[in-house]
Parts: sequence; structure tokens; C-alpha cells
Amino acid sequence: MDQTLSSYGGGAMHESGRGRWLGLAMLSLGVAMIIVDATIVNVAVPSIIRDLDLDSTTAEWINTVYALVFAALLITLGRIGDLVGRRALYLVGLAIFGAASVLAGAAPTGELLILARILQGVGGAMILPATQSILNTNFRGRDRAIAFGIWGATIGGMAAIGPLLGGWLTTNFSWRWAFFINVPVAIVAILGTRRYIGESKDENAKAGLDPFGFLLITAGLTAVVFALIEGRSYGWWTPTKPFTIGSWTWPLDTVSIIPFLLVGGSLLLVLFLWVEGRRDRAGKFFLFDVGLWRYPAFRYGNLAGTIVALGEFGLLFALPLFLQGVIGYSAFETGLVFLSLAVGAFVAAPLAARLSRAYGPRRVVTLGMVLEAVGILSTSLLISSTVSGLALALPLFVYGIGVGLATAQLTSIVLSDIPPERSGLASGANSTMRQVGSALGIAILGTVLFTALGNGVHENLSAIPGLPPAAVDGIAEAMEASAGQALVTIRDQPGAEAVVPAVEQAFVDATRLAGFVAAGFVLLGVVLSLLLPKQAPHEEPDHEPVEIDGTDLPATA
Repeated sequence: MDQTLSSYGGGAMHESGRGRWLGLAMLSLGVAMIIVDATIVNVAVPSIIRDLDLDSTTAEWINTVYALVFAALLITLGRIGDLVGRRALYLVGLAIFGAASVLAGAAPTGELLILARILQGVGGAMILPATQSILNTNFRGRDRAIAFGIWGATIGGMAAIGPLLGGWLTTNFSWRWAFFINVPVAIVAILGTRRYIGESKDENAKAGLDPFGFLLITAGLTAVVFALIEGRSYGWWTPTKPFTIGSWTWPLDTVSIIPFLLVGGSLLLVLFLWVEGRRDRAGKFFLFDVGLWRYPAFRYGNLAGTIVALGEFGLLFALPLFLQGVIGYSAFETGLVFLSLAVGAFVAAPLAARLSRAYGPRRVVTLGMVLEAVGILSTSLLISSTVSGLALALPLFVYGIGVGLATAQLTSIVLSDIPPERSGLASGANSTMRQVGSALGIAILGTVLFTALGNGVHENLSAIPGLPPAAVDGIAEAMEASAGQALVTIRDQPGAEAVVPAVEQAFVDATRLAGFVAAGFVLLGVVLSLLLPKQAPHEEPDHEPVEIDGTDLPATA
């Protein structure tokens, strides 16, 4: 305990508890940065596509690879934070994320931008579990509910503000500033963390490495996400083009590599869970604590959160492409459309803790998810080639209220019965599941959107008399390959009046379909939320804090 207290420095963490709340502000800065970067790129994607001449698959990877690396590393890095120190992990993560943001902003090609996003994923995977563990270690009782409410408000609100900020920067400066903006934020967070946040670690953690487990989860997630994104390119069952890595080419002419990757990746993930269980029972070092799943709140909360993330992040990827491609909004105007979502999240998140104390956290989570589903369904039904951003404001506001209510309390519920010494593993697993949902959501809804778009354009244009089949095929391929942004160029072509309405309607139908799929995922999350264990409205965790020099610290410190 003395070692932990001595790291606070200058009494900042324990002067009437003020330093602890300033530390929370520093944690919120880091979380805001990585969450904004998961959504800030969405409204900038059309500009990035045009500037770097990217296809729709590369555009998907720019979004998805961030969440994929995030998910693959969270468990490992959360565990390392428990061993070497959570503050140390947080500081390194901030530094990596800031440096990667510089690389992303300066990237001259799509490949280098994807590399920078990979590095951002590494930094983010250090930041998020460290913040959760520090919160779970340093706050208890009513303060814990307030702290997680602020933390959840940051996640929900920043996810919504990201498109607005990204749109403003892209329209007034360049899409590159959507990345450069992270640098000053990272610097402030680093300086504040060194001043106001003390070190903590799991003193009872087993030393060792689990490289086999790391390889299994990384390979499994990569295979599944790759298959979902690249299925359109290589064929879902029958090969449409050769799959080659270096000098090796997929040998089968009748069956694509995609179904093998889907099944193989899923089996690797199942094998990962089995291996981790064996290592735990054998008393060896492990990355994933399978025993955590015996806690009902952890089990059902993670499942619900993962499913909901499929819909949340998938919609945030699809809608900006539609608004800029069909409605003709600028990046900033697109961001303004999402402002009502941000307002809803900020209004609801601070109320989540109060409602939880009055009615119980499970009811608040379920209500939030129901409102999310209602908002997404309403938004999808309103989508048309003439819809205005003002018309979408109300359903997106309802959606934002749902995000604010569900996000804050769901995270608190998931960790509510987890002992503090296992908080790193638990928060790493919780965050991994959410990032898996995010990556899969972008991959699945992106595939739904682009496949439906290409097929819809082809079908609609084929119904126009006298339009040559070669022109139909060329426009359909261009729309699918460009993530719909070829519509901007098509409008400027001679005779475009005959084809533009058909292309726009195909985009409308494809976006609507993606929205309905997203709403379906969230509704499934609602069902899973009903399985969360009931908690009394005023029930608090069993782990009681001790007070030292006016600062509440967990008894296990």
C-alpha cells in the first residue's frame, strides 16, 4: 500500500479527494481521444476516398483495422497493465496513440494510413483497459457510480461528437486534421496523468507469458473479420478472383478461401477459450480468465454489449456515406446531423446513475437499448433521396439518449461483482467484446451496404430502356467499389438525368437495409439485457474502501 500511495506525489490524489477527480478528467481525455477516433473518420471517409483514390474495401479496412487491432490486443495489454502498472500502461498508450496520429495525418497512401490505424489500435488497446482498471480500483460506492457515469458519458458523447468534429476539420481544413487533433490532447493527458494519477497493479498476478493464447485470439479475429470484409472481393463461396499471398495462391478453383477463413477463425477462437481454461486450471499464466464468465452480470452484460456494438458502429459507418453521396452534404453538414445524437447522449448519461439508483441498473440498460433500437428504426424508415438532416434529428436524438443510458450503466454492471484484483482481466475482456462487436459491425453492415448498393444499382439501371449493359455494369461496379461516392462524379456526366434517380434509389434502399440490420442487432441486445441479474436500486458493490488522508482507496491496495 505504501508503494501505491507514494506514487501519487505531492498529495494531489488525496487532498480532500480532489486529485482523484482531476485524475478522472485525465482518464476521460484519453478515452475521449480513442473513442472519437473510432467515429471521427466516418465523415472524413468520402474525402479520404477521393484524395487517396481508395476503393470501398480499403475504406472499410481504414475503419475496421482500428477496432480489430484494438480487440486483438486488449486482453493481452490489460493483463500487462495488471502486472507492470496500469498508469504506466496508460502513459505508453497515450504516447503511441499520439505518434500514430501524426503518421495517419501525414499518410500519402491508403496502405500507410491503414498502418497508422493499426498503431492507433495498439495505443488504444493500452488506454481503454487501463482507464477501466484505474476507475475500478480507486472509486467505490456512490463515487464509483458517478465516476462510471462520467466515463460512460464520455464514451457515448464522444462517439457522437466524433462525426461533428471530423466534419468541421475536414470541411474547413483537411481530413488529415481529424488525426492531427489528437496530438495536443495526448500531450495534456500525459502531463495530467503524471501529476494526478497514482500507480496500481495486481500484486498477486502470476508471472509468465501466453504467446500461444495471443496467437490464437489474434489469428481467429483477423480471419473472421478479413472474411467478412473481403467476401465481396474473393467470393463468398465460388472464387471470383485468385487469393494470393506472396508466391502462394489459394489452390481450389471451386470453393473460395472465404468460408474456410470464417470457419477456421471461429474454431481458433473456441480453441483459445479452451486453452485459457486449461492454463487457469493448471495454475499457469493466462490471458483470458474463463472463470469470470461464472458471474452472471459479467456474462450477460458482455454478450449484450457486444451485440449492441454490432449495430451502433455499423450505422455510424453507413449513414455518413449516404448523406454525402446522395444528399450532397459536406463533411461538416454531415457532422451537424449527428449533433442531435451527441446532445441526447450527453443529456442522458449523467442521468443514468440517478435513474439506476431509483429503478435499478438493469432497467436503465434495457430502456437505453430499447431507445437505441427505436432511434435506429425511425432513422432507417425516414431515409430517402430527399430527406433532410433536420428530419433525422429527432430519431438520432432518441438514439443518443439510448446510448447515454445504456453505455454508462452496462459497463458498471459488467464489473460490479468482479474483485478489484481481477479488474484488469475483466475490463480487458469487456472492452475486447465491445471492440469485437465494433469490428464485426462495420464489416457486416459495410458488406450489406455495398453488396445491396451494387446489386440495386444494377437492377434499377437494367430497367431503363436503351441503356447499354456495359454502362449498367460499369456504373454498378463504380458505385460499389467507391462506397457510393462515384455518384458525385456520375451527376456531372452528360445525360446523367436518366440514371441518377435510379442510382440514388439504390443507395437509399441499401442504406435502409443496413439500418434495419443494425436495429435487429440492438433488439437482440435488448433481449440479452433482460437476462442481467436484478440489483436493488440502492445496491452497492461488496468491496468497501478504506480512507487514508481523506482519500478513499480500495481495501486491497
